[in-house]
Amino acid sequence: MRSNYLFTSESVSEGHPDKVADQISDAIVDLFLAKDPEARVACETLCTTNRVVLAGEIRGRGIYDAASGWAPGIPEEIEAAVRATVRRIGYEQDGFHWETLEFANYLHGQSSEIAMGVDASGNKDEGAGDQGIMFGYATDETPDLLPATLYYSHRILERMAADRRSGTAPFLEPDAKSQVTLRYEDGVPVAATALVVSTQHKKGYAEKGENADPARYAELRDYVTGVLRETLPTSFVGDDTTVYINPTGAFEIGGPDGDAGLTGRKIIVDTYGGAAPHGGGAFSGKDPTKVDRSAAYVARYLAKNVVAAGLAKRCTIQLSYAIGVAEPLSLYVDLHGTEANGTTAARLEEVLPTLVSLTPRGIRTHLSLNKPIYAPTAAYGHFGRAAEGDRFSWERTDLVERLRAAL
Repeated sequence: MRSNYLFTSESVSEGHPDKVADQISDAIVDLFLAKDPEARVACETLCTTNRVVLAGEIRGRGIYDAASGWAPGIPEEIEAAVRATVRRIGYEQDGFHWETLEFANYLHGQSSEIAMGVDASGNKDEGAGDQGIMFGYATDETPDLLPATLYYSHRILERMAADRRSGTAPFLEPDAKSQVTLRYEDGVPVAATALVVSTQHKKGYAEKGENADPARYAELRDYVTGVLRETLPTSFVGDDTTVYINPTGAFEIGGPDGDAGLTGRKIIVDTYGGAAPHGGGAFSGKDPTKVDRSAAYVARYLAKNVVAAGLAKRCTIQLSYAIGVAEPLSLYVDLHGTEANGTTAARLEEVLPTLVSLTPRGIRTHLSLNKPIYAPTAAYGHFGRAAEGDRFSWERTDLVERLRAAL
C-alpha cells in the first residue's frame, strides 16, 4: 500500500443538473413513502431547458392501482413536489424556472414479475429488489470518517449554497462544482496541492467574455478564495496551493439550461469520491427494497462502526444480492492492513451478520428506512452526514460497544 501520493475527489452543488434530477426523484420517493411506507418506487428524472420528465415504476396503497391507475389528486401532488423541489434549489431563471417549466409524468405501475419476486408470501421472506454488488467504506481521515478529499469538496459547496441563500453572496447562482487534490504523507492528508471551484454567477461577474467586469470578478474570486481558506485546515492551504476559480472565464448559463440532468449520474460524488469501490447502482429515486440503496447504506453503517470502534483505520465492506432472494450471497471485509486490537477481516465477516440482519427487511427495520427521509440525501453526499432521528440513520455508531464485545 502506497503511503505518499496525491488523491482527488469532486463534489457538485444541489443546483447541478444531475443533482436537480436526483432531488426530484427522491422528492417523489418521499411523497409516496409518506402515503404508504411499503410503497415501491423507481423514479427516473430528466431535466433540461425549462422541462422536467419523470419515468419509472411505482406501486402503493392510495397511490396507484393496476386496474384504475392513479388515485385522485396524486398526479397533481407529483407535479407540485417537482416544482417545489426546483423552487427550493433556487431556479428562477429564463432557461429553468420552477413556475414555468414544462412537466411530463410517465411513471406507471410496477411490473407484476418484479413484485412476485420481491414481495413476501407464505414461508418466503421478502426478496431483494434487484441483483447487484454494494460497497461501504470508512476511514479515520476526518471526524465523519469520510475521505478528506470528498469531505472538503462537499463542505465548500455547502458553505457557498448557504451564503447564496442568506444573501451573503448574492452574485452566486445554484449550479457549482468543486474539486480537491490533497497530498498524502504516510497515508495521512497534509496539504492541498490544487483546488477547483466552478460556480454559476449573475451577469457581470465573469472574468472573460462580453459580460466581464474586472471589479465584480475580483469580488467573486476573493469570496471563493475566502471560502476555501475557511473550509480547509489552515495548514492545508499555502502559497504552493494552485487555485482555479471558474477556469473557463464565465459561468452564467448553468443548471438544466446549460446541460441536461439525469438521475443517478453522480454516484461517486454520492459515495466516497473514488476512494472506495462502487457497485454501479445509483441511490436516488429508489425505495429501500432496492438493495442498490439500502444495502449500500448498511454497508457504510457497518464499516463506519468498525472504524469508530478502533478496530481498523480503514474498512471496506462488500455485499451481494440476487433479485427475489432475501439473504445476501456474500459478505466481504477488507481492512487494508490497518487492523488493530487483534481484529481480523475473517472474524468480522462472522460477527457482523449476527449484529444486523442483512436481508432487505432486516436492513430497513434496523435503519428505519421505510420513511420519507430521502430528499436531504440527494445533494452533498449520502454519507458523512449527521444522523438526526431517522434521517441518515446509517451514520450512527451505535454498534461500537457490541462490536468490541463480540471480538
